[in-house]
Amino acid sequence: MVEVGQTLLTVQGKKVGVPSIQVGAKTLISRGKLLKIAEVMDEEWEEQDSATAPEYLIEQIGKSGLGADVFTFCQQIPDTIPKYPYRIECGNLAVVCITSYESWWSDQITQVSRKNVRRAAKRGVTCKVAAFDDELLSGIVRIYNETPIRQGRKFWHYGKDLNAVKSINETFRERADFIGAYYGDSLIGFMKIVYVGEVANVMQILSMNEHQDKRTTNALIAKAVEVCANRNVKYFVYGNYIYDDNFSSPLIEFKRRMGFEMIAFPIYFVPLTEWGKVALKLNLHHGIKRMIPARLAKRLLKTRANWYKRRLSSE
Repeated sequence: MVEVGQTLLTVQGKKVGVPSIQVGAKTLISRGKLLKIAEVMDEEWEEQDSATAPEYLIEQIGKSGLGADVFTFCQQIPDTIPKYPYRIECGNLAVVCITSYESWWSDQITQVSRKNVRRAAKRGVTCKVAAFDDELLSGIVRIYNETPIRQGRKFWHYGKDLNAVKSINETFRERADFIGAYYGDSLIGFMKIVYVGEVANVMQILSMNEHQDKRTTNALIAKAVEVCANRNVKYFVYGNYIYDDNFSSPLIEFKRRMGFEMIAFPIYFVPLTEWGKVALKLNLHHGIKRMIPARLAKRLLKTRANWYKRRLSSE
């Protein structure tokens, strides 16, 4: 019987222990209270391999005492044609398909984006691959501590010291690049890319609000595409294209202008218990958040953002 242990995850900036089992090189974790869902830890950051095929993982979960009701896994780009006989839902990614930097610049991004990249350079922003050292980490600390509120919510990394920031950012270090955006000698933005085969995934991208007029994020993405093209990486992924069924967000428009397109991929859900079967039929695996109507969700997000602003201004 596979031994059940515990693995620490960072959830909303806090360390949380969850039940886990080890299957080969993969760690399978179980999350949830009412409905326990098993998944491969860091699945999007690891290469898939035939030695730990889904059938084998399902078998090992069954032999263990992990106690999961549902097992979920996905296929990774470019392998996006469904090939397993389980319940499928459609995920999406924002992807730049790279042939060359020149092709991206001339054919894939809009004129507005080209102007913004040039504007960043004219306003003194330079971008380069940065060494993972105390100088970079000190710059990241300054960026994290610029404001306690980002995107209308409490920023989890605000207030962290150098050691904590190092611990957060050293994951997958052996196959990651940090791209820094500098204004003079000061780091004003950074991006962390993790390479998975022929795919480069953005793990984190952040710029200082103080230098928003310098189009730092545009400059970081342009440099990242250049770095990926030089490494013969074929796919540059910047999170989801669509989040929470919101088809008209400013982030979608930004990504579209920067040459990202939506690529769909299959996400599988396998019931492991009778309760898991019922929960999947009722779509309970998405949680309460997905049951909230889109209009109401937008109102709630706006209310939360205003509450954080009032709280920040009163401190």
